[in-house]
Amino acid sequence: GMVMLYRINTAVSIKQIIWFAIGVTGFILIVVLMPDTKSFSKYKYVYMIFTIVFMGMGFFAGTEINGSKNWVSIGGMQFQPSEFGKLFLVAYLASELKDYKNFKNLIAPGVVVMISLCFMVIQKDLGSALIFFGITITMLYIATSKFRYVIVCFLLAAAGSILSYHMFGHIRLRVMIWQNPWPYVNNQSYQIVQSLFSIASGGLTGSGLGLGHPEYVPINTTDFIFAAMCEELGILMGFAVIIMYFLLFYRCMRAAVYCNDKFSRLLSVGYSAMIASQVLVIVGGVMNAIPLTGVTLPLVSYGGSSMLITFFSLGIIQKISEEGR
Repeated sequence: GMVMLYRINTAVSIKQIIWFAIGVTGFILIVVLMPDTKSFSKYKYVYMIFTIVFMGMGFFAGTEINGSKNWVSIGGMQFQPSEFGKLFLVAYLASELKDYKNFKNLIAPGVVVMISLCFMVIQKDLGSALIFFGITITMLYIATSKFRYVIVCFLLAAAGSILSYHMFGHIRLRVMIWQNPWPYVNNQSYQIVQSLFSIASGGLTGSGLGLGHPEYVPINTTDFIFAAMCEELGILMGFAVIIMYFLLFYRCMRAAVYCNDKFSRLLSVGYSAMIASQVLVIVGGVMNAIPLTGVTLPLVSYGGSSMLITFFSLGIIQKISEEGR
């Protein structure tokens, strides 16, 4: 990721190195200094408040960038509150679902998730909405072991998607471009078409580092860095990156298997699902397998908020893994 960023934009890569260093520092501090993970399970109302605050922050104080109102500026710096919201959402769901006994225990977390999803749809942050959904159904199944709850969630999501499609023009536009991007190649679907051309032109082995044209793809340091990578390093390299993400997901889920308590297990599962969902959403989007939503590729795309949250999540999982040994 750092190599591609340096090749595309040197200034951006230097900033990313700084965020990388901060993220690694946070990872180490969490592993070394954080007390027993299960002791944090009692703060569920704190997690709930922070989840709703971060989810609504973009709606009330956000700035619209690249079509989504999910950025907040503080002191000249911009960050995505939804990234921090994901961190607290997983902690909240873990603290609630660890005590699951019957359906009544699912009402409160269900309301919090619905509020969060509504904020994301209104802010046009469809990528975060999909990631939230992936986190929720994964943690719900692990906590309850009842597949019928997952089916109900999919049915509710389908109903919500249909309703949102008819209520919001930006969702109709995304679906229209996904179904057939070619009639709108010079305007609305320019990004996805250029992404497809880049991936196709690279072939299996790529054009070579520095020999491609990533400048033709808009937002090539964040949303479309996977397309730029495939163009210069090849589809095989893109496939290798996906395999590495799968191995990371496997390692994180393996930590959950050996947990000593349910809260830690759900935390590990939630953060694993968060990273995996994000990879699926962005890779599927740039290849037009699903509607383009605009999220970062974890640890590869440029983005301070995403880099920090990913490292913090991995730090917590590593801490849980060490406690389970």
